[in-house]
Amino acid sequence: MKHLQTGVLLVATVSTGLMAGLFAAFAYAVMPGLGRSSDRTFIEAMQGINKAILNPVFMLPFMGTIPLLGLAVVLAWRGHGRSALPWLIAALALYVVAFAVTGGVNVPLNDQLARAGDPGHIGHLATVRADFENKWVLWNIVRALLHTVAFACLAWALVVYGAHRPHESGSEARNESRHLPRNTEASAWPPVPSPHPGHPQTAPYPQTGA
Repeated sequence: MKHLQTGVLLVATVSTGLMAGLFAAFAYAVMPGLGRSSDRTFIEAMQGINKAILNPVFMLPFMGTIPLLGLAVVLAWRGHGRSALPWLIAALALYVVAFAVTGGVNVPLNDQLARAGDPGHIGHLATVRADFENKWVLWNIVRALLHTVAFACLAWALVVYGAHRPHESGSEARNESRHLPRNTEASAWPPVPSPHPGHPQTAPYPQTGA
């Protein structure tokens, strides 16, 4: 159970970090760079990115992190490392909110941009871009922050979980030792003669009166 819990926690932390890094990169590099481009270049680039990102490398951690975090919470609640449980619950809540932002705001904006069609045939490129860019950039920053805080919570949960395990192991060892038979001094029979001459020695066998 401990190995399963450790593995789930590690995988959930890595996948959350991947999402935090992806959306943060859009916030501080991709979107500022595209913001300097022409309307047609911006629309064409974002349409291409939105198509290319729908692949297993993105979808697996993006969709799979929520069940992983849920499993991590259940394992912590039922098993070891319960002290990390508040941080796991916080990470799960933050990730769910970030997931809702993506599904409720960014994805509909991506679909809206896709419905605009080929940039070469769009009559009002500036209007299409304005309806998309500012709102998408703002909510991408929001989800990037949410994912980053969720990742920080999971990183700290790993620290708490790792610090808690030696204490648990020691407790288990003490519990097991309570069930072991205690060593008590038993007087040897027959008694061992005293190695020092002149000292009284215990008779090896009980004396009976004559």
